[in-house]
Amino acid sequence: MALRKDGWLWALGLLSFVGILVAGYLALVWAPPAEGFVGEAELAQRIFYFHVPAAWTGFLAFFVTFVASVAYLWKGGRKWDILAASSAEIGLVFTTMVVVTGPIWAKPTWGVWWTWSDPKLVTAAILWLIYFGYMMLRRMVEDDARRARFAAVLGIIGFADVPIVFGAARWWGQSVAHPIVVSGGGFDVAPRMLTVLMFSLAVFTLMYIVILTLRVRAEHLADAVESLKTRE
Repeated sequence: MALRKDGWLWALGLLSFVGILVAGYLALVWAPPAEGFVGEAELAQRIFYFHVPAAWTGFLAFFVTFVASVAYLWKGGRKWDILAASSAEIGLVFTTMVVVTGPIWAKPTWGVWWTWSDPKLVTAAILWLIYFGYMMLRRMVEDDARRARFAAVLGIIGFADVPIVFGAARWWGQSVAHPIVVSGGGFDVAPRMLTVLMFSLAVFTLMYIVILTLRVRAEHLADAVESLKTRE
């Protein structure tokens, strides 16, 4: 009965798993070499197809946290607090992927692991620290109401860094590590590269939806168990 009821979730989970495998093949085999990249740099450049979707998914997750935090402060309700916390947790994982894959891509491609002169790198690191602090806050404050309220405020304020990360290269100048790929005319990449990128974006988004659904359900079940314990 439970399997039939959650058939859609199982289907999406399977679809996202298969999608990741297909995305890996497309990124490593089917996508054409990027112009100007050869040897080790050409192989490292293919991290692009996972680095960018991970960043997009992190942004999406933090946007959901932002909306849920606003809803919590406006209406209250444990469901909004659960949604905000669950999405922030997932967003932090994807942002960690961004921070880790970025230097791996950058070193053989542009000759640097990290440079503090790159505004996109710096603002992305700050974003990671904000949501790492968000998760620490949720573990440090014991009172449920205060924890949810403080976290909601930080979830709202912290989201301000998301558009800053996205626009950093345009506002403060691009660097060798972060050239501008998305311009007013669209993505400045070859058509097949764009196809792989869009496919990876769709797969990562689907994976986020599946994980978020499972994470929210787990929190609601934990609340239900705790409620039963207090009744005994």
